[in-house]
Amino acid sequence: MESRRSAPSRRDFLRSVGMTGGAGVMFAAMGALGLAPTAGAAPAFQPPRAADFRLSGRVPASVVVLGGGVAGLVAAYELGKAGYRCTVLEPRDRVGGRNFTARAGTTQTDLSGTTQTASFADGQYMNCGPARLAQWMVTLDYCRELRVPIEIFPNTNADAYIYNERDGMEPGKPVRFRTVRSDVHGYVSELLAKASARGALDMELSGEDREQLLAFLEEWGSIGGEYDYTGGSQRGYSAYPGAAGDPGRPLHPVPDVSAVFSSAVGRYLSFESEFDQAMVMFQPVGGMDRIPQALAGAIGADRIRTRCAATSVRQEANGVLVTYTDSSAQQRELRADYCVCAMPPHILAQLPHNLGPEVQRALTSVSPAPASKLGLEYRSRWWETEHRIYGGITWTDLDLRQIWHPASGFHGDRGVLIGYYNFARNAAKYDAMTPQQRVDRAVMLGERIYGPKYRTELVSAFSQSWMTTPYIEGAWHDLPEDTPDAAVLKPVARPTGRVLFAGDWLSYVDAWQHGAILSARAAVTALHGRALSR
Repeated sequence: MESRRSAPSRRDFLRSVGMTGGAGVMFAAMGALGLAPTAGAAPAFQPPRAADFRLSGRVPASVVVLGGGVAGLVAAYELGKAGYRCTVLEPRDRVGGRNFTARAGTTQTDLSGTTQTASFADGQYMNCGPARLAQWMVTLDYCRELRVPIEIFPNTNADAYIYNERDGMEPGKPVRFRTVRSDVHGYVSELLAKASARGALDMELSGEDREQLLAFLEEWGSIGGEYDYTGGSQRGYSAYPGAAGDPGRPLHPVPDVSAVFSSAVGRYLSFESEFDQAMVMFQPVGGMDRIPQALAGAIGADRIRTRCAATSVRQEANGVLVTYTDSSAQQRELRADYCVCAMPPHILAQLPHNLGPEVQRALTSVSPAPASKLGLEYRSRWWETEHRIYGGITWTDLDLRQIWHPASGFHGDRGVLIGYYNFARNAAKYDAMTPQQRVDRAVMLGERIYGPKYRTELVSAFSQSWMTTPYIEGAWHDLPEDTPDAAVLKPVARPTGRVLFAGDWLSYVDAWQHGAILSARAAVTALHGRALSR
């Protein structure tokens, strides 16, 4: 992810560590930064139970939850298990927050007043926000608990493309991911093997270490006994192997070592080793919004009020007073014993409140970051039939940044490509366009990679700009000191009287539902402990 700050972010640092040292080194670095599991990890979350109140002789309290995104829904869901009387106020017409799936008939109006309506065919959809789940994420536990079926999400694909125009690639001539990986691994192995064979590493390696290293490099980089990389079948084929007498034609020619490293294509290889991106990954069957839908169903429709926007939060002697406008634009008041603020921090900072200047400084210290997506629906799945690509991501140095191939519906009649998933400056560029301008530019650029069917088979499109989405206005967050443990955030990382805060920005896994859930659990634990202590 690109950062708007000049200093490298934690995510950028870990990515650079992974590129140079591999997944093992990166995981060690994560441990040093406190991002990886350790023996002293926090105890497992224990949901509050109704029995807790019966044993203490107390009555469950009332709670107003501001925001019906994943953090707010999880807070209400977990508190509901213990009998808390929760009311969720959500300003939009749907729950889920950034967990948003566009389907046929989905309508959204942005801050400029521009309205889009998705016209995808039945069964086709686009995950506008989160789209994948790593197998270590607690989000999968909620899928299991709420009986949300999941399926594999092919996050990486050896046959997807890399297309870098600035490095000399020509339209119509993208390179397969497997080819790039083979060439980079091959030449790294050749150089390292030759250096070792000439004694350059004798101060670092014993004789046995050297032999083990060379054996590894011969296999990993597919280099011969002279340690020369000359390519091979692992690069792919220009004609696939066939029946007897037809061994196929491996790709040729093999670029020289200078061309491979000067092209900088190797920078894409670290992606599949990132801790939060490594396969196997998953997605809910039928769309990511199956998760907030299941949470909302478990909470109960009577507990959730959509199109209700908070206008102020005030802490009182024995509770919290929230004012809001309802779906009829009428001003309302809601009193509760506690409040969980699960709104985006920069949006919450705009509300009048009496929570103190330290809370306000904390909220305003968090900056929203832009990201955008475009869904392109095609009448045929030509990327499967003509390019032999089933799922995975094409990477490019164009302002599209990433193109995602559908992760389900293989061999179906239609499919929805993600025509761009971009961040930072690239996202801001597309955010400033009209929906049609976004489609026009993305299709024009996509044709350079995939050819004419990128245009001729297109039937509909839907674009998502998170910076221009009302009540959200950001895809994820830039944190002070790039950490939720920054001193300025301490007032919102703990209860402020009867007000608590939740969201992925209060976790080390910002931009993931996993982080939102963990933050909500922390708020629930603190609230429940306080309620029982009174």
